[in-house]
Amino acid sequence: MDAWRHLSYAPQLLALAAALGWASGVRLYATVFLVGMAGFMGWIALPQGLQVLQHPVMLAVSGFMAFTEFFADKIPYVDTVWDMVHTVIRIPAGAALAAAALGADNQAMGWIAALLGGSLAATSHVAKLTTRAAVNTSPEPFSNIGVSLLEDGFVVFMLWLSATHPVLFAVALVLTLVLAGVLMVVLFKFLRAVARRLSQFFASGRLPQGN
Repeated sequence: MDAWRHLSYAPQLLALAAALGWASGVRLYATVFLVGMAGFMGWIALPQGLQVLQHPVMLAVSGFMAFTEFFADKIPYVDTVWDMVHTVIRIPAGAALAAAALGADNQAMGWIAALLGGSLAATSHVAKLTTRAAVNTSPEPFSNIGVSLLEDGFVVFMLWLSATHPVLFAVALVLTLVLAGVLMVVLFKFLRAVARRLSQFFASGRLPQGN
């Protein structure tokens, strides 16, 4: 009961935990840097478990990695490789950040938040990975850059919304998750069709050599 009572009194913390989990699957380093900077500047009061993010050393490291990811994410195919490598980083990081937001006073809430954050990070990461792989089938680089910039702006917007309007953030998050599910289904079918056509092309190209 204490855990749920604490939760009912802290919708901002719940929104922050969910935002950290979801945003980590899209822009982990930018999320860590932006939240840490907001705490460092006094714009928001970070919970005890997240106060390490506002340490100057942490800000320097997360800022450097966010800067690196910003440009890596704009280069076709490099972005997909970057996303694949970060599959083993973003999901546990999203779980850890969400747990740190809610679990300082209650261990049960920490585990609940970890499950929430990890699930949200996994969903947003897979949706991002699938979307960017589909975008990379286009020969021109501008669509890739445009989608990447849209992701940058959306992460900033969702973090801001979670801190200022938790209820609106919850609505936006649900809509985002529904859209992510639709995109994953549609784009997975698209990528599978592209892979099948490529396989048929290379197979037909080898047939004359066999004769």
